[in-house]
Amino acid sequence: MLRFNYAKAAPGVYDAMDALDRYLAGCGLEESLLHLVRLRASQINGCAYCLDMHWKDLRALGAGEQRLYSLDAWRECPYYTERERAALAWAEAVTLVAGDHVPDAVYDAVRPHFSDTDLSDLTLAVATINAWNRLSIAARLTPGTYQPIQAAT
Repeated sequence: MLRFNYAKAAPGVYDAMDALDRYLAGCGLEESLLHLVRLRASQINGCAYCLDMHWKDLRALGAGEQRLYSLDAWRECPYYTERERAALAWAEAVTLVAGDHVPDAVYDAVRPHFSDTDLSDLTLAVATINAWNRLSIAARLTPGTYQPIQAAT
């Protein structure tokens, strides 16, 4: 059950978060990659609303079920590119920052796939979804109602 409504109580919260998402939409990273790391971070954080959202967003972009339902075991599956694997490892390390403070080995693995600018944007994407997860979980947003914007054909 919804605890409180940010849009009614403090609309500036969504305005600030939406500004981050608008920046990320134009940063140059692939939309599917952004949603993939958002979905993985949301799995780690247990955010039902964001899981529903980013699963639907990826499906709207044409992602297959196999890639989606195997995401939490991405290391053992052949369905992800090396760039995606590097991004997923980075997303996990940044999401779980309290554990290992983003190990050098993860940084070294991500560097061949991302420029400084791309890595900065990827890190912002991970930080942003972690913030969205916390906002959604705290307010207990109800999953299931989100409808993705259909991908351009």
